[in-house]
Amino acid sequence: MKVLVTGAKGQLGTDLMNELEKRGLKGIGLGVEELDVTDFEACKHVISASGADAVIHCAAYTAVDAAEDNVELCRRINSEGTRNVAQVCKDAGIKLMYISTDYVFDGQGTRPWEPDDERHPLNVYGETKYEGELAVEELLDCFFIVRIAWVFGVVGKNFIRTMLRLGRERGAVSVVNDQVGSPTYTYDLARLLVDMIQTDKYGRYHATNEGICSWYEFAREIFRQAGMDEVKVTPVTSSEFPSKAIRPFNSRMSKEKLSESGFERLPPWQDALRRFLDEIGE
Repeated sequence: MKVLVTGAKGQLGTDLMNELEKRGLKGIGLGVEELDVTDFEACKHVISASGADAVIHCAAYTAVDAAEDNVELCRRINSEGTRNVAQVCKDAGIKLMYISTDYVFDGQGTRPWEPDDERHPLNVYGETKYEGELAVEELLDCFFIVRIAWVFGVVGKNFIRTMLRLGRERGAVSVVNDQVGSPTYTYDLARLLVDMIQTDKYGRYHATNEGICSWYEFAREIFRQAGMDEVKVTPVTSSEFPSKAIRPFNSRMSKEKLSESGFERLPPWQDALRRFLDEIGE
């Protein structure tokens, strides 16, 4: 099987390429230099010529706060870019997996979001990812939409690296305690996505590591596992720590559909954190 990965140099894309190689599957990794998803003709030429059997579309504009000031660019990449990729996959008969986000939901309530719940995004990033989902659903009969959340991987920036840096620099951090969800380690996620793409069990799915926490609880566990118990972690509310983009309070996502479809769910987030810290030498 030959799998084309967009956004192949990002946190998830890097681990996907490694996982494909580990399985003996042919991976075609494309960063923004190799494929501008906002250019339909480029998508048509590059994807069609690749001979890929499947596309895992990871490429996205993910700077959530910056998106509020760069609406047009965010929409061009996340919405129109996804439509371009989906159209080419439709025309060429290529299987598509679109990586989406918990931000398509409004973050209200306390129950876990189901994959087929109504979507009401709160910010520009969430809105454009929702539009990407709609494009995939409109153009293709058979597709995977996989929503992920609170992502961390060895490549690039993430919450864990930020906490470790701030803890060392300041000795104290304030972290919101009223936003709840599940961290997702790209190493674990890549294994699941490669399992999924080799099947025809299409549909919308949620995929995060098991277990629920607040960002505050996540931060405390980071410092505990890193042996930095001296760092003071203060819980604050979202209103005390305002950001340009509105964040969802409830990012709990049900993964029951993974089990029902016979897929192995991801390990607990605390276990994933331990392995990540080992990987980066913490």
